[in-house]
Amino acid sequence: MKKNKWVLPYLKQYRGLLFLSILLGSLTILFGGALMFTSGYLISKSATMPESILMVYIPIVGVRTFGIGRAVLSYLERLVGHQFVLKILSGLRVQLYKIIEPQALFIRSRFGTGDILGVLADDIEHLQDFYLKTLFPAIISLIIYSVLIISAGLFSLPFAILLGCLIGHILFVAPFVSFLYFRGKNKKLKHGRNQLYQQFTEAVFGISDWIFSGQTKTFVQRYEIKEQELLKVDTQKQSFVNYRDIMNQLIIGTIEIVGIYWASDLTVSGEIPPTLIAAFGLVLLSLLESFLPIADGVSETTSYQESLKRLDSIQINNMSKKEIKAIDISTSPIFIDLNNVSFGYSDKLLLDDFTMEIKQGERLAIIGRSGTGKSTLLKLIQGVLSPSSGEVKLNGIDAYQLEPCIAKIMGVLNQKPYIFNTSLLNNIRLGNPDASDEEVYEVSKMVQLDEMISELPQGYETNMQETGQRFSGGERQRIALARILLQKTPVVILDEPTVGLDPITEVKLLQTIFDTLKGKTVIWVTHHLIGVEKMDRILFLENGKMAMAGNHSQLLEHEERYRRLYKLDRPFQKV
Repeated sequence: MKKNKWVLPYLKQYRGLLFLSILLGSLTILFGGALMFTSGYLISKSATMPESILMVYIPIVGVRTFGIGRAVLSYLERLVGHQFVLKILSGLRVQLYKIIEPQALFIRSRFGTGDILGVLADDIEHLQDFYLKTLFPAIISLIIYSVLIISAGLFSLPFAILLGCLIGHILFVAPFVSFLYFRGKNKKLKHGRNQLYQQFTEAVFGISDWIFSGQTKTFVQRYEIKEQELLKVDTQKQSFVNYRDIMNQLIIGTIEIVGIYWASDLTVSGEIPPTLIAAFGLVLLSLLESFLPIADGVSETTSYQESLKRLDSIQINNMSKKEIKAIDISTSPIFIDLNNVSFGYSDKLLLDDFTMEIKQGERLAIIGRSGTGKSTLLKLIQGVLSPSSGEVKLNGIDAYQLEPCIAKIMGVLNQKPYIFNTSLLNNIRLGNPDASDEEVYEVSKMVQLDEMISELPQGYETNMQETGQRFSGGERQRIALARILLQKTPVVILDEPTVGLDPITEVKLLQTIFDTLKGKTVIWVTHHLIGVEKMDRILFLENGKMAMAGNHSQLLEHEERYRRLYKLDRPFQKV
């Protein structure tokens, strides 16, 4: 995995904010150390009962200056740091959307909802901790470590070496050991939480089935067992953290004792006044505490790596794609040509050496059992997938090269068009955001929605509610059809739009579809044969090949299998 795709480009882009945030963070800690130093000196000097307040006036001013300065710098550091992180998170979300959006037509076949939810709700947000809890503190600690050792070296080289070794345990050894210990634990937690996301989303989608089957308690118990397993791992992590923190505190206590002893020795030798002993002790305590969060930040590095891996896994499946270009041919008659096309997943071929031509204005029905490649054929025509071999061309141009402008060429009416929680007018206008109100009214009349809309409490401004639940299935399909008419595409794909509708509604909707789509190329994938009489050509797919082809009359006359299928859809009619 290439980490620079999600991290380094943003560090380079916002390097100014990064440098400023690190500078402010370093100054905040140094001002805090200076505050403790002057406070220790002020207390010690005051204990000697100086003859005049002027003897401690400078330390008093120093305490006020460093106290106010530390607060201001801390505020500025948080302001700049969070601005830096929020800009990066914004860029990451946009980058993730640009990766997911082209896969929208087939993303459910490649990823579970839990996978996408885990990436959006966990991984992207988790990366902000990388900057706030790992990157910033690590760089700042190295700066403070260098300043502290150099300052100690000015007084005593042996003491500086001893100090470097003791602090090095907090700054280097403890984080490294934590990294090794947390690597397996974080991976297990990350994988487990992803599984919980998947289980939870499946439970939400199938909640009614869980309830009606009486298995709700079983699901909850399984979920709780998994939660307990993750809690056990989390508890083990916390126990390790507690022992590590105790060890770090003992080291800090040791450094304090050594520092005070060293300062006392300097006092005895006359190198520093006694009033600086407390100052040295307090400044050490202040600066050493800034090193403690490093171990926590570094130990989470493995979880950041897991987040980056999952983000990197949400990629466009380029297959054999070449450079995609935006070529607009929507104003021309569309000629679709599939030449010796093969496509499959793993070792299973869904389409095998498939050849077909579709002329502008032709109405084509594609029938066949589930799993025969009907939906895959549509995705190849739309340019969402590219064939393993062969060519799919629109007006002589490879379909995948037209992907950026495919919405101008093809409209799609599928089984469950999504209706957004906004007004009816906005939902129809989704087909063409620039359409006027009059154009929306016109297409609504064409799909026979105007009478229904006139009876609504607020007409076209009536809210559709979430997923359009206040409207029936047939009405939602008509709304989606109105979108397509506003889209004004020369080609319309019908992906089983009548599934789940009652027979009367199905016949009425199909009649409306065929009446309103005159002159357009219609590619209709269906299991039912109701309405196929109106199609110019019918193809029957089987085992990735064209088993039957012809219009309705031809197939009735020459294909016994087609007659049986047609009779099954009309058991009480003579064929």
